[in-house]
Parts: sequence; structure tokens; C-alpha cells
Amino acid sequence: MSNIIYSYIPVAIILVVALLMPPLTMFLVKTLSPRSRSAAKYQTYEAGSVPTGDARIQFNVEYYLYAIAFVLFDIEVLFLYPWATVFKGHGIMMLATVEMLVFIFVVLFGYVYLLKKEALKWMK
Repeated sequence: MSNIIYSYIPVAIILVVALLMPPLTMFLVKTLSPRSRSAAKYQTYEAGSVPTGDARIQFNVEYYLYAIAFVLFDIEVLFLYPWATVFKGHGIMMLATVEMLVFIFVVLFGYVYLLKKEALKWMK
């Protein structure tokens, strides 16, 4: 029974550190960082030039679709790395391979869908 409790000690340490680090970091930044209340600090930064035009401009929705597709495929590819290391030599390689082929099929299906909708073309 005590071995089970001792196995949770690293998890508890990580949890405590994870809960304490953000407030501690924010407190240190607030107390140690220099403060300046000049008018130049509150101006819009545009590489030293005078800001022109309105800050509220509309972007084409295609940019968001392209960015979301990139993030989705990027995250899905990240799932391949732990899979390759975890199932290596555990005797369940056949089942794991079938599951990964299904996963890759779903990713490819999404890719083909984006191609059919012409979502990956930069300008239509």
C-alpha cells in the first residue's frame, strides 16, 4: 500500500509546482520590473513610424481557415511520436498498427476534404 502512495509523490510535487509557478512569476515580474509612465509607452508600436489608419480592419476568413487547418494537422502529427515509442516491443504492435492506420486515414480524409473545398489555396 505504501508503494502506491510513494508513486504519487512526483505527481503531487509537479502539481504543487504547477500551481505555485504562475502566481510567483507574476509577483516577481510586478515587483522587479522597471516602471515607466511616459506618454511614449502608451503609443501604438509600428516599427517607429507614426500609426496610420484604423486598428479595426477586417481580415479574410480564409486566413483563419488556413491557420486552423495547419494547427489541426500539426497536432495530429504530434500524436505519431508517442505512439511510435510506446508500442515498440510490447507485443501489441498489430493492434496498435491498425489503430494508427485508422488515425492516419482520418487525417488523410480531413486533408482530402480541405483539398476538395479548396481551403488550402491561398487566394481564390
